[in-house]
Amino acid sequence: MIGEIKLEIRQALLQLDEQAKLQAGDILVIGCSTSEVLGQQIGTASSMEAAAALVEEILSFCRQRQIQPAFQCCEHLNRALVLERAAARAHDLDEVTVLPKPGAGGALGAQAMEKLNDPVVVEHIAARGKAGIDIGNTLIGMHLRPVVVPVRIKTACIGKAAVVCARSRPKLIGGSRAIYPD
Repeated sequence: MIGEIKLEIRQALLQLDEQAKLQAGDILVIGCSTSEVLGQQIGTASSMEAAAALVEEILSFCRQRQIQPAFQCCEHLNRALVLERAAARAHDLDEVTVLPKPGAGGALGAQAMEKLNDPVVVEHIAARGKAGIDIGNTLIGMHLRPVVVPVRIKTACIGKAAVVCARSRPKLIGGSRAIYPD
């Protein structure tokens, strides 16, 4: 199953990027319930093995494109995020002191702490996420910039978890007389 999970996240990321057109330095928010990936109810069966496979693929994708991944923790940590210290500093984000683990932060957050080069946890990213991937209905929307636009991808599930993707776009302002570029 781990091989399938790796393939599915890789496909989902490529499909999201095709529409979101992420650029170097952009923040990509990732929320994931490994319980849901394994076909269980969110918060009931965290899997460090599934999280490790997901984080490995996400980091490979992001590093190739110089995108900053922000891994959302579970609700026990109020959906705080794990990211590289350099990204937190570049976006003027305040660190918090906590160590995510399965059951209190989630397996994805715990694996991100292990696999990032210089990880920190921040309470929020002040709606700076350019795009996001939500695996298992973890509700990442609070971290994305306004205006959030759904991204339809062919990869409907990762493991047994539903996948929802989104990107953001600049606000359209000016009303009926305004002219907008394509």
